[in-house]
Amino acid sequence: MNKDYVCIVGLDEPEYSVIREHLDMPMLAYDTLPKIKIVDGHLYIQSPNSMRFVPVSKMVYHGIFDDDFDFITGLALWGGWCLPSAKGMMDCRLKFPCLVRALEYSRFALPQRSYALADVQFDTEIERVAKWGNWHCGENKARFTEKWIGEQATIIEPFISGQAVRLMMIGDSYWQIRLDGEDWLQSIHHPDAGFMEVDAELLEDTKAIRAGFGLEIIANDYMITPSGSKHLLEVNHIPNVTRFPEIWETYWRYVVECINQN
Repeated sequence: MNKDYVCIVGLDEPEYSVIREHLDMPMLAYDTLPKIKIVDGHLYIQSPNSMRFVPVSKMVYHGIFDDDFDFITGLALWGGWCLPSAKGMMDCRLKFPCLVRALEYSRFALPQRSYALADVQFDTEIERVAKWGNWHCGENKARFTEKWIGEQATIIEPFISGQAVRLMMIGDSYWQIRLDGEDWLQSIHHPDAGFMEVDAELLEDTKAIRAGFGLEIIANDYMITPSGSKHLLEVNHIPNVTRFPEIWETYWRYVVECINQN
């Protein structure tokens, strides 16, 4: 096989087929994690149709899997052409270390976070939110009062009411999305979620965080309170790109342009 292959991991067949149609080089695609190895600086991926490993020179990664941290770390060690940056993804994949680093770059790092290890009781006189695990998909969150005893290490924040928004960037393109939901959990997937005017401060904050991680693609979630104060909630290194047609078209065209130009 020609060494000059691009591999796409994490997109479903309808999405990666669109990208394949516009590439100037052959492509391998996997909707789950393939087996990989790195030999003397060269990346090899197990062929979809055999046990043979084939060389790959470019990688596009857009997925979150339970056991993908080792895979991403391997890509970072490889150091080859990867979109987004493999090192940036590695630094973001574990949610707590990602947040700790992001708070250093953000203007909107307050309120101060609290923390409790597994099976440690946390007492409170105010309403708070507990967050645990390594999913960046709105899961593993709970509101509580009085006390919390988690089965995993937990970041604990004061509960902040207001409008949750997402500031998303793909290359030089950006959008602000109003998140919505039936209860306190607001999501990009709710039918009422949609585009809104971009807040210049949140855009600059997102640019700073993106530069800090060295990522080409990022989506930051913020809370804007009724009084207008702004608070960083979470950094998404693999944000949803198919929810809105405008974002999907920008994404696949950006991927194609990056591959074909490099």
